[in-house]
Amino acid sequence: MKKGPEAGACPLAIPGNLVESNPDNNSSDGASAKEKDTLSSSGELENVQLKPNRETSRKKLCGYLNKLGIKGPIKTWKSRWFFYDENKCNLLYYRTAQDINPLGSIDLSNASFDCKVENGEGVFEIRTPSRVFTLKAISKQAMMYWLQQLQMRRWEFCNAQSRFPVGSSQLVNEPLAGRTNVVYNEDFLPPVKTPTEAVGLKAASLPAPQTSTALQNISLKHPWTEIQNTVYNICGSKQLWGNNGNVFSFSDFQEHPEDPDEQQKAEVEARCAVKEGIPEEAKAESRLNWVRKARWMNSGFLGLPEELSRERNPMDKVSVLQQQILTLTEEVKSQKELVKLLHKALEAAQQEKRVSNMYLTAAEDKDRLELVRHKVRQIADLTSRLEALEQEKKELEQTLTLRESHIQELKEHMQLLMEKNHAKQEVIMALTEQMARELSDSLQEANTITAETLYKQQEEIEHLKDDIDAYKTQNQFLNSEIHQVTRLWTRVAENEKALLMKCACLQARNCQMESKYLTVLRKLQEAVPDLPSSHAELVRNLIQEALQWDVKKEAEEGFNLNPVSEYDEYGFMTVPDYEVEDWKLLAKIQALEIKSNNLWSQEVVEKPLRDRWNGVGELSPSAELKSLIRSGIPVEHRQRVWRWIISRHCSHLPDHYQRLLRQSESTEHPACRQIELDLPRTLTNNKHFSSPTSQLIPKLRRVLLAFSWHNPTIGYCQGLNRLAAVALLVLEDEESAFWCLVHIVENLMPADYYSDTLITSQVDQRVFKDFLSEKLPRLMAHFEQYRIDVSLITFNWFLVAFVDSLVSDILLRVWDAFLYEGTKVIFRYALAIFKYNEEEILRIHDSVEIYQYLRFFTRMITDGRKLMNIAFNDLNPFPMKLLRNRRSMHREELEAELCELEQIKAAYVKERAEQGPQDLKEFVSEEEDEI
Repeated sequence: MKKGPEAGACPLAIPGNLVESNPDNNSSDGASAKEKDTLSSSGELENVQLKPNRETSRKKLCGYLNKLGIKGPIKTWKSRWFFYDENKCNLLYYRTAQDINPLGSIDLSNASFDCKVENGEGVFEIRTPSRVFTLKAISKQAMMYWLQQLQMRRWEFCNAQSRFPVGSSQLVNEPLAGRTNVVYNEDFLPPVKTPTEAVGLKAASLPAPQTSTALQNISLKHPWTEIQNTVYNICGSKQLWGNNGNVFSFSDFQEHPEDPDEQQKAEVEARCAVKEGIPEEAKAESRLNWVRKARWMNSGFLGLPEELSRERNPMDKVSVLQQQILTLTEEVKSQKELVKLLHKALEAAQQEKRVSNMYLTAAEDKDRLELVRHKVRQIADLTSRLEALEQEKKELEQTLTLRESHIQELKEHMQLLMEKNHAKQEVIMALTEQMARELSDSLQEANTITAETLYKQQEEIEHLKDDIDAYKTQNQFLNSEIHQVTRLWTRVAENEKALLMKCACLQARNCQMESKYLTVLRKLQEAVPDLPSSHAELVRNLIQEALQWDVKKEAEEGFNLNPVSEYDEYGFMTVPDYEVEDWKLLAKIQALEIKSNNLWSQEVVEKPLRDRWNGVGELSPSAELKSLIRSGIPVEHRQRVWRWIISRHCSHLPDHYQRLLRQSESTEHPACRQIELDLPRTLTNNKHFSSPTSQLIPKLRRVLLAFSWHNPTIGYCQGLNRLAAVALLVLEDEESAFWCLVHIVENLMPADYYSDTLITSQVDQRVFKDFLSEKLPRLMAHFEQYRIDVSLITFNWFLVAFVDSLVSDILLRVWDAFLYEGTKVIFRYALAIFKYNEEEILRIHDSVEIYQYLRFFTRMITDGRKLMNIAFNDLNPFPMKLLRNRRSMHREELEAELCELEQIKAAYVKERAEQGPQDLKEFVSEEEDEI
């Protein structure tokens, strides 16, 4: 028969197929030569990658395994036929290979694998999130083959699933482009040779393993499936297997011919049949012969019998065997400890994966913050435990020193004993020679006992060697499993991060589109008088619909791309409910623009800034801290930083606040009535103060009353209620809010800022006009041309530090820097606001329109980062010394003007007092004349 061209040409027709070694054809010279070539290759098969070539046609993974069934307290092994589904990454199991319906399936996409020596030979576990499946192979080799193949199939399925569909966003595909073809180079576990007698389609043609009783193998949990499979087999389903496409085809697995030449001819014909177009169900499944080299024969324990044979004295043989037992026992202990450490590492990786999934699937920032806090508490606990262990280490070192000194004393004592022992040994040697003659008769019996002991020790050594081999195999597999699970978790985390970035970009674009839509509506609203009636009505309806858009209703319908919520973190309304419809549109446009800017800068600016703040430990004044505070304090750090700033400048007197509260309860302050009038007018756009029954209203009342008693010179001034309200929202504690108000009024603001005359507030307005002329000369000239007095707009900014003028996101950033640096920050931001809108103001050429624009132009500020850069970069230099000099100069001028005004007033009163009665008499007489 021909073996040359035909045998070599047919396999080349299917270059992706795997070559299967025939275990029954061991006598063939060609096969043995091929085997030698395979073994002599430069380590290619030993370093074979677990990730196979995708172009290689894969053989089906199937075979019989015993599955541990649990029915109540009874645990029994049941034989099942297992088959791996490539499309769904599921492991299906049947009662026999001839069944048509599976009894169940195991999802491997999120599963992990484990094997423990304690469970017995061939036993391994598949752990899914919902259940643990315990399976048993017929041999250790079959178990390792199943574990390697399942690992490899899981890796391929996860790689295929992690890719995004064609045409998806470039933002997501770019970071994943270089990760899908990662080469799996780690060689933790050598490839295991395919056990053809237990795995593969050929095993399906063999009879199923029999259990002790016929009923024991029947699945009582799936009676209907058992009935269907039984009926199917009885009705002659064997004829349908070849036609209808049962997943197992046995037509190719016929008995091999006895003649090797005929067998080789049959193989050649089967391969050539593939080239001629025979259907896929009839293709011969070829397999790769994985080579695993066992090197236990090279270990030092193989020479043990020869060494024992050379020993003449049986006692020496016993000592050698005992030494070997101790060595193996220590090695077993070390391997056990390593297995425990690997188990702990695997559990830690799985726990980290679950925590990360919880963090990514958290619906709100509050849930994610709680997870982060939980991690911080765990870190603190571990730190305390580390300190305790270090203390224990020091104590043990001291104990060790004491014991070493004690050991030295014992050594000296032992030296004396050894000298005595030497003398006694000489006596013993003499007695031993005398006893040798007496013990010659019992020597034979002792040799017999020694031989039995040696036999038992040799058996024990063999068992220990087997245990070491099993533990090493287990260690290699667990290393591979931990590495693969870690890489899968890393890939999932990267994919989730990319999806979150894509979602943030889509949300930002959506906010921009909605903002532009509302801007167009506002422009149309201005042009309504010039439009036809039908068009004007349509514009009004669109504006009304945009204003009545409900965030909660859209969220319930599943549309969550619009990220604007009703309230922010501190309870401020993102879209205030103004009475003027135009202002409502402006507020909503501003909220959308701010959210869009925040989303765009989340990864580039906000996340690095948050990481820098997370790395800040104990707070201390520095240039770096100043820069961080100017950039804005994150919500989770703001309360801590504010408390630190206030404590640096205010000495908290014990029980001072409580004593002021008791005084306000016992005695009514003159300002009490004015405080009650101002409480309902405080931060009406905040849900914590919008209602008289709000929780923070009583706290605000107590803070204002306590301050009025604390500082009788000022008592209470309109504007203090807003300052105290913002402090309450951030600090949450009313006593801390009280000291924050004290810090602002008595430390940050100049004296007489909140007095009855507000003289220092008026001085600051004149200073601000000077700075406006220097920093923005074009704008100031424009104001002078149309006789615009900017103090009508800016006076309230300085008095309440921009409260109710800026949106909460920008306002709190201003307050961060204001509390740390002082009133210079208010001047910087006031100039920055005009600089931000300078071009818009210069385009208006009517004084009335300018005043109308200045009333709401702070609502046009949407980019807080841009405003901050203008305030702290574009307006430099801004020395504090210059501010003090300008204040002194304008205060002297204002006091002189007030003094002159008082003189004029006094003269006028005096003149009226002299002329008053006469004029009154004349006035009365005129009335009488009329009557």
